[in-house]
Amino acid sequence: MLRLYIAGNSSSSRRAEQNVMHLRKYMNAGAWKIEIIDVLARPELAERAGILATPTLSYEHETRPRRIVGDLSDTRRILEFLGINPDG
Repeated sequence: MLRLYIAGNSSSSRRAEQNVMHLRKYMNAGAWKIEIIDVLARPELAERAGILATPTLSYEHETRPRRIVGDLSDTRRILEFLGINPDG
């Protein structure tokens, strides 16, 4: 499960959304669910998750959850973060 926390319709939020959708072409579609959460509309979800900055991509893994903050423009770095070989 991936959760992308954004703040409204800001340029960095839009860029992060576009970039995460771009990443889907490298991902096994059936293995990944992506949820986009606007922290301005749902602040309780951000607070419960401990989100302090946006945009934040949260990898919800039961044993090793991870987060990365930024607009997700570095495709190779994001794929490595997710454990996906971009060349494979």
